[in-house]
Amino acid sequence: MKTLILAGGKGTRLWPLSRELMPKQFIRIFDDTSLFQKTVERALLFSKPKEIFIVTNKEYHFRVFDELRDMGIDIPEENVLLEPVGKNTLPAIYWGIRTINENFGKSKVAVLPSDHLVEVNEKYIDAFKKAEKLAEAYFVTFGVKPTKPHTGYGYIRPGEKLDVGYKVAEFKEKPDLETARKYVEEGYYWNSGMFMFDTELFIEEVKKLTPDVYKAFEEAKSIEEAYEMVPDISVDYGIMEKTDKAAVVPLNVYWNDLGSFDSIYEAFKKDQNGNAVRIRGLKAEYIGIDSNNNLIITERLTATVGVRDLIIIDTGDALLVASRGEGQKVKLVYEKLKEKNDERAIVHRTAYRPWGSYTILEEGDRYKIKRLTVLPGKRLSLQMHYHRSEHWVVVRGTAKVVVEDKEMLLRPGESVFIPAGVKHRLENPGKVVLEVIETQIGEYLGEDDIVRFQDDFGRS
Repeated sequence: MKTLILAGGKGTRLWPLSRELMPKQFIRIFDDTSLFQKTVERALLFSKPKEIFIVTNKEYHFRVFDELRDMGIDIPEENVLLEPVGKNTLPAIYWGIRTINENFGKSKVAVLPSDHLVEVNEKYIDAFKKAEKLAEAYFVTFGVKPTKPHTGYGYIRPGEKLDVGYKVAEFKEKPDLETARKYVEEGYYWNSGMFMFDTELFIEEVKKLTPDVYKAFEEAKSIEEAYEMVPDISVDYGIMEKTDKAAVVPLNVYWNDLGSFDSIYEAFKKDQNGNAVRIRGLKAEYIGIDSNNNLIITERLTATVGVRDLIIIDTGDALLVASRGEGQKVKLVYEKLKEKNDERAIVHRTAYRPWGSYTILEEGDRYKIKRLTVLPGKRLSLQMHYHRSEHWVVVRGTAKVVVEDKEMLLRPGESVFIPAGVKHRLENPGKVVLEVIETQIGEYLGEDDIVRFQDDFGRS
């Protein structure tokens, strides 16, 4: 069995926890393992690393490999397919299935979203083994038995019983509460968004049912051209709802798509007062007085007094307070920020780069203070800024610094000043993480004030 992991989503319904450049699949929501890493662990139950393929946004290229490196997993670089632009799930899945077929020939492929929380046990393993057999003749989706009426999930009505699972009688969109109750009573399943496909069967059905997708990949001379031609379409709408080969295998394990903060509250362990609390950071702490049934994720000391049924998300640079049950509306906040071109829709106070990360510690009208963390053996691009000067102070490790034609080594407590308009570079030549405090001063401090002359990571 081969595995295709979908890791290109932006997670806009989980702002401010999730941002465009650090979406929910890469966040450590529940523990020190990201949802993406948990998905890779599930993929390894059935597939070797060379049999795992990942479709993701080109912006997440280095994030994916950082996550894999942290796990000690070596997935070939050519197995990571970088979409130039997101066009929903069908183009992503088709590209992955097509690539797997070219590499391995006719294969059974498990398709796994990377941002779901799934319980792994013998029932999980058994369901995938059954689905692998059924996929010889059917397009298999996994149906989760509902634990309650839920308005945030799509539903599947099972039809004719098969040796394994059922034919799909009908797919249902997200219902209202009364309809959801009816679906649960009548034995419908939640649509998990996980699939099992045979590569040859899938390619033929795409050719028949969504020829625009097939032609885009077959006729284009590059993946960029293919994504210009291909429609924005989901695999459910493009294939599963049209084919007469859809089947559902029951998956009787805990599953949660974590599509909103309400779903996250459901997944968390609660304290004796029904509060779900996640503390992020050394100085973070929660004190609750007469407070019940709240979701609190915070990076600082947070106290609540006499509040109930709230969502409170603090990320240092943004604070979200919402009523539980209104989690689906958080996406509207993200959309308003995007309308204003506010970078807080895109990046956290801590931003990850191929060479490490930076955290904004303080900023004002004409200054910004950052903590740069450079991984061993990595270096920033050779660059220049038009509108700002920079002052670097080393606090940990050894820095190799280039300023114009001058090269120097700086140790903890030592510093260097880089005027605006001067070429410069920061490198970590050592074996421990390098930490530098950077003070920027200038009339414009945006991240786009950068001219790169050379870059190890191929950035323009």
